[in-house]
Amino acid sequence: MGKITDTVKFLLIINVIFYIGSFLIGDVSLKLFALYYFENPNFQYWQPITHMFMHDPTSIFHILFNMYALWAFGSPLEMRWGQKKFLFFYFSAGLGAAIIHTLVNYYNVHSVMDSLLAGGWSQDQIMSYLAGGNGGSQSVLDTVSMDQITSMAQSYNGVALGASGAVYGVLVAFGIMFPNIELMLIFLPIPIKAKYFIPGIILMDLIFGITGTGTGIAHWAHIGGALFGFIMAWYWKKNSFDNHRWN
Repeated sequence: MGKITDTVKFLLIINVIFYIGSFLIGDVSLKLFALYYFENPNFQYWQPITHMFMHDPTSIFHILFNMYALWAFGSPLEMRWGQKKFLFFYFSAGLGAAIIHTLVNYYNVHSVMDSLLAGGWSQDQIMSYLAGGNGGSQSVLDTVSMDQITSMAQSYNGVALGASGAVYGVLVAFGIMFPNIELMLIFLPIPIKAKYFIPGIILMDLIFGITGTGTGIAHWAHIGGALFGFIMAWYWKKNSFDNHRWN
């Protein structure tokens, strides 16, 4: 995990350019390039790709952790697979993250929306609430909690950004290709083999996602990237496809 490969270097540069651009352009960059829920008026068809290069401009650690993981775990995979195959894998995992994140948001939005419609709200009242209005009658709160309504609004109006989904795919692939490599957390300096370390991280995301713990992190996007990454890496390794470079 020392040498930085060409494709990983290219991805790092693009991420840094987008990060610097987000400071120069401001909030407009988030509105254009972060991933909105597909029924939100701010959604654009390019966002499932561009959101992978956007990071939280208020915290340098968001991009630092993602880029470090991309370098540390992505470079060995690119050396094993070749540039074209690694690039295909990276974007596929990122798109998988966007798909799973969007599906979960769709469920969050429409399950509550259906209950609100059954409770007497009109479609216009719901859309008014999602746009920042007052919504409809409070009598529906007998069957739908305010927390659920707030969660619906967050799923509808929230944005996803960052390389984390694609990076989680890279992490899983690294664990499959190099299962016995020992890794360490900064705050837990104990060597743990990749085949145990990486599933542990994913399990934490799964728990947070299922319980709906408000961490400000798109846990289901992480799960989506990990899932798509696992399917591709497992299939390639099972069929010995990893021995055939695409370059």
